[in-house]
Amino acid sequence: MNYEIIDFHTHPFLDEDSNICVHKEYIRNTPENTPEYLKSMGISRICGSVICKSSEAGSSQEAPWAAIVKSNAYALELQRRYGDFYIPGFHVHPDYVKESCEEIEKMHGLGLRLIGELVPYHHGWEDYSCQGFDEILDVAAQYHMVVSLHTMYPEKMAEMLKKHPDTVIVGAHPGEAGVFAQHLELMKLSHNYYLDLSGTGLFRHGLLRHGIDEFGPERFLLGSDYPICNPAMFVGGVLLDGMITEEEKKLVLAGNAKRLLGL
Repeated sequence: MNYEIIDFHTHPFLDEDSNICVHKEYIRNTPENTPEYLKSMGISRICGSVICKSSEAGSSQEAPWAAIVKSNAYALELQRRYGDFYIPGFHVHPDYVKESCEEIEKMHGLGLRLIGELVPYHHGWEDYSCQGFDEILDVAAQYHMVVSLHTMYPEKMAEMLKKHPDTVIVGAHPGEAGVFAQHLELMKLSHNYYLDLSGTGLFRHGLLRHGIDEFGPERFLLGSDYPICNPAMFVGGVLLDGMITEEEKKLVLAGNAKRLLGL
């Protein structure tokens, strides 16, 4: 059976500074060959943000927001080049609430619905339960945005989910057994909390089956964290898993992402 596959968690790049691949000497990807490289693994479309670290934008007080402006501009340029293959995710920052809300409004006007993956440690912040991020999440909900987060500090994430039950939030990285258990506890706090399968975790055999048994297949999305991780591992980890039914695979591989993003 042929499957549509949407990699919900990637970080495409426009130049070498925004290429966060660890082993560039072996993975010789470029902005030009990335789509065909990923399509060769069966991936139909990709989602996610471009990562320009704050340090690359200079040392002034405005450096974090300058890095975000640069990252978001790169994402829009890659969308122009890649067309429907790439669904851009854009960055916001709780220290820049006004600017972030304006960015949400602008991106909504361009037809975009994905914020993130947000990676706070790249941009000098860390608290998902702070007032600034509260304001941004409220605006995100008003514009029917999906917010993808690098997960950390589960206590703070629990506070965030309790305060924002109407905001669709996708946590990244199942992690090892203990971290995955924390994700499952967070999923109990909000029916709008989802998990993408990127990073470590999926390689623990039976993890996805356990999650589906607990919450159903609708709460999990395929993600890889390309170019840091090898997307083939994640595609194979779902596609070849005999414990996952055909209908469950369809939802995890693409159906859930399409529903959340209104595709």
